[in-house]
Amino acid sequence: MLRRVAISKTHSLRLARRTLCSDAGVKAPAADFKQEVQGNEAHVHDVAIVGGGMVGMALACTLANKPFSKNLSIAIIDNNPSLLSDEPINKEDLPNPRVSTVTPATIDHFRDIGAWKYVEQNRHAYFDKMQVWDYTGFGCTRYNARDISKDFLGCVVENKVLQRALYSGLKDSTSQHKVYPSKLSSMSSETRSSPANQGSSVKLELDNGSSLYAKLVVGADGSKSRVKELAKISSTGWKYSQDALICSVEHAEENHCAWQRFLPSGPIALLPIGDRFSNIVWTMSPEESTGRKSMDDIDFVKEVNRALDSGYGPHPKVVPFAGEDAFSWLLGGNATSAKECFEIPPKVIRLSSQRLAFPLSVQHADTYALKRIVLVGDAAHTVHPLAGQGVNMGFADALSLSKVIYEGIAVGSDIGEVTLLKRYESERRAANMAMIAILDGFQKVYSIDFGPLNVLRGAAFRVANSISPLKRTIISYASGEYRFPPLFS
Repeated sequence: MLRRVAISKTHSLRLARRTLCSDAGVKAPAADFKQEVQGNEAHVHDVAIVGGGMVGMALACTLANKPFSKNLSIAIIDNNPSLLSDEPINKEDLPNPRVSTVTPATIDHFRDIGAWKYVEQNRHAYFDKMQVWDYTGFGCTRYNARDISKDFLGCVVENKVLQRALYSGLKDSTSQHKVYPSKLSSMSSETRSSPANQGSSVKLELDNGSSLYAKLVVGADGSKSRVKELAKISSTGWKYSQDALICSVEHAEENHCAWQRFLPSGPIALLPIGDRFSNIVWTMSPEESTGRKSMDDIDFVKEVNRALDSGYGPHPKVVPFAGEDAFSWLLGGNATSAKECFEIPPKVIRLSSQRLAFPLSVQHADTYALKRIVLVGDAAHTVHPLAGQGVNMGFADALSLSKVIYEGIAVGSDIGEVTLLKRYESERRAANMAMIAILDGFQKVYSIDFGPLNVLRGAAFRVANSISPLKRTIISYASGEYRFPPLFS
């Protein structure tokens, strides 16, 4: 046995630099790996997170605030100058149109890692009600936080506020972390050794000529991920013939409800963001997007109010499901919202931001994990924005990966081993596939204007509104409290 170990160590000294796709490398504890490269000019880290956006920062903040992972050395590679800015966010500024709807499950996690208190210091809006209806007037569903004995259904926050809050939570920790304000240029697998021990890592070269080493590289760099490209991870997906137009608007009074109306060319959502402001996410054809972006502000506001009121079709009437009596045994106690009437959303009085538009698509990475490489967030999957689930899927990725990492550390595993990382993939890929399928199905069903199908959609709205156990289940899944059963995963 001793002779075999000696031969193995001698062989490892001769190992040359290998390409990223190689599975070569010797398992070594992170602490030993740091000793091994001591004196080398390149920086050495346990985890390198490429992308310091919301999901990447959520992962960093989580690792930094958990007992088994708080001693990891973390690198964050992102050239966004606002990341290192010390300039405080001014609550009096007009809201940025880039916002996210954060679920109660995500909020609980952010409280746990010390980040949510920073969100609450800035503009944000909890909402306790939601109304969803169809332009045909056949159906409407209302949801209320009291249906599941909660105080709110979600919270809408500007992306810059979320990112800064998570970075503040990271800075509050005792972790070793460093931000590299650069872009990733290349990656290569390195097998390195010393007289004392052996270890393997990924070498990351940056666009400013510097380099660093990491035991694990996390691609959190969005749908056009450089990590995914360099790792040669392919994706499956397709483009929708739709754009999403986003902007911020102002009302005469504060909005506390999330509204979504399905129109012939796609849904329009009106989401509260606090201080009498709301955010618009309007799905439409590329031609409509071009036209509405070029409208003057007054005409655009008229279009928004028309789309949220009686334009395209009549107001729906909330009526009981026709089979309610026959299925009364299913109803249980009535949900609070089951008897609520349809409401007209608050009027928009002015535009408060520029209008931004981007094409919609869905894509899903064929794998999330290779040896020492793992993908999270939009680098792994993108979805249609109609339910606001995209960023919450990314936050769930970050939480799942962090658990796998610190569970691995607890038993002495190498955090870059593919067998460990595949545990993360097996959990999150199934859940994400289920959500992608559901959202894609909704997109297709509500993109067809066909009489009989319109009636069926209206019936589905009434069923969802009247059968309280079903309504409670829908809310619980949307809020991140329940996972999809194996049948859907």
